[in-house]
Amino acid sequence: MLALRATSRVPRTHPGATAAEVRSEITGVSFDSVDDIAVLEGDTLAGIVPIERLMAAPGDTPVADIMDPDPPVVSPGADRESAAWAMARRHESSVAVVDGGGAFEGLVPPHVLVTALLAEHDEDIARIGGYLASTDRARQAVEEPVGRRLLHRLPWLVLGLLGAMASTGIIHAFEDDLQANILLAIFVPSVVYLADAVGTQTEALVIRGLSVGVPIRQVARRELASGLVIGLAVAAVFYPFATLVWGDSTVALAVSLALLASCSIATIVAMTLPWLFDRFGLDPAFGSGPLATVIQDLLSIAVYFAVAITLVGS
Repeated sequence: MLALRATSRVPRTHPGATAAEVRSEITGVSFDSVDDIAVLEGDTLAGIVPIERLMAAPGDTPVADIMDPDPPVVSPGADRESAAWAMARRHESSVAVVDGGGAFEGLVPPHVLVTALLAEHDEDIARIGGYLASTDRARQAVEEPVGRRLLHRLPWLVLGLLGAMASTGIIHAFEDDLQANILLAIFVPSVVYLADAVGTQTEALVIRGLSVGVPIRQVARRELASGLVIGLAVAAVFYPFATLVWGDSTVALAVSLALLASCSIATIVAMTLPWLFDRFGLDPAFGSGPLATVIQDLLSIAVYFAVAITLVGS
């Protein structure tokens, strides 16, 4: 939240003064804000008078008759968004700042409150969009020059390239099995893609949750259950289809079990990495996606071949 900034250089008067007296006192004097006049009894706030009401009142009208005796008030420690909402709910131009003992400290002028609302609006949009945990970081990520963009992204993409090379090595290790049963090779892209798709959905959900302050423990149980159910649903649909089309129920069963395991593993990876990045103060939007893809691909391929070779080779 943004810190509150009040000004004490505002017009002041007391309840017994008349409208003409106040107008005379403030004429020719420079203030930080003249939208409202603070009405004080000693150091205690008695009310505020909007400038338009003061100017329209007859000269002999007591200030007590035209002031708002119950104006919006916030404490010095309040954030600007709370102050802005207090102003909006009471249809006032300013918000008074009063300390714990009731002493008047100043007014928060309208331009400060409008600026606060606009800044909070930008931050809320950034959080809801799941960009980052703060507006400053969100703006930096969007507006930074090409050089810094490459600096933030390329290391993770290089890591992804290394992961792709490792995936090739895993597939090469099962070359003999693939030659013996070419049908196993056909389904490698499907298993990898579906695991990545499930992981991407989970990752987007977790990053959005973290950006608005949702603890990972509130997401974990439901998302794990969702990943398991999705894996079961995909496997249940794939098995009869593959058996009917390719006529090999053993391979179909192996791929179905691999899909179930891969979707579940992808969900775990996609939850864990954004959380770790957030805990270490790194931006999940840049790093967790490429790194999660690398890990998911390696694990999906390893699980697929482990299951497929066990069943088909038995």
